[in-house]
Amino acid sequence: MGLVLKSQRSADALIHPYRWTRREYEKMVEVGFFPPEVRLELIEGEILTMAAQSSHHAVALSIVQSRLNSVYTVGYYMRIQMPLALGDNSEPEPDIAIVRGQPLDYYEQHPTTAVLVVEVAYSSLEYDQQRKLRLYARHAIPEYWIVNLAEYRLEVYREPVGELYRLHLLLQGADRVAPLSHPEQSISVADLLP
Repeated sequence: MGLVLKSQRSADALIHPYRWTRREYEKMVEVGFFPPEVRLELIEGEILTMAAQSSHHAVALSIVQSRLNSVYTVGYYMRIQMPLALGDNSEPEPDIAIVRGQPLDYYEQHPTTAVLVVEVAYSSLEYDQQRKLRLYARHAIPEYWIVNLAEYRLEVYREPVGELYRLHLLLQGADRVAPLSHPEQSISVADLLP
C-alpha cells in the first residue's frame, strides 16, 4: 500500500494547471467559446469568473464614473469594465480604467496601460487589495484606487515598485484626493462613495 501511495504522490506531482496566454484567451473569446452572459477575466494565465454586481457595487461604480467624467474630459478615454492587455498572460477588466487617447485608438487592440485604475470592492476586497494590486503594480499602473464599500473609504495606491506600491493612502469621506494625472482636480472622497 505504501508503494501505491508513493506512486500516487509522484503522479500528483506531475499535474500542473494549464496557464493560458492572452492571445489564446482572446481567440477563445473571439470564436464564442464562452457563453456571452459569463463575465470572465484572465489573471496571470488563469481564466476567472467575475462576481455578479450587487446594487451597491453598480451604484458606487456609477457615482465614481460620473465624478471622474468631470475630471477626464480631453485627451483621455474612460473604459468601464473593459479589458486591459497586461503582458502575455493577463487581461483584467477593471471597473474603471482611464487611458490616454480616444476610443478609436483601441480599435485593433486593448490598451496596455492606464493612468488610473479603479476597482469598486466589497466581496472582492481582499482579491483587489492583493492579487489585483500586485498585477497592476507589476505592470507599472501609476495609480490604483479601491473604492472600499466594506469600510466606506477610498484606498489610493501610487508609485509602483515591483509588485507593490510605495505610497498607500486610506481616505475617509471628509478627505480630498487629486489624481496624479490631474493634480489640479481635487475631489471630495465623499463624492466617490454612495
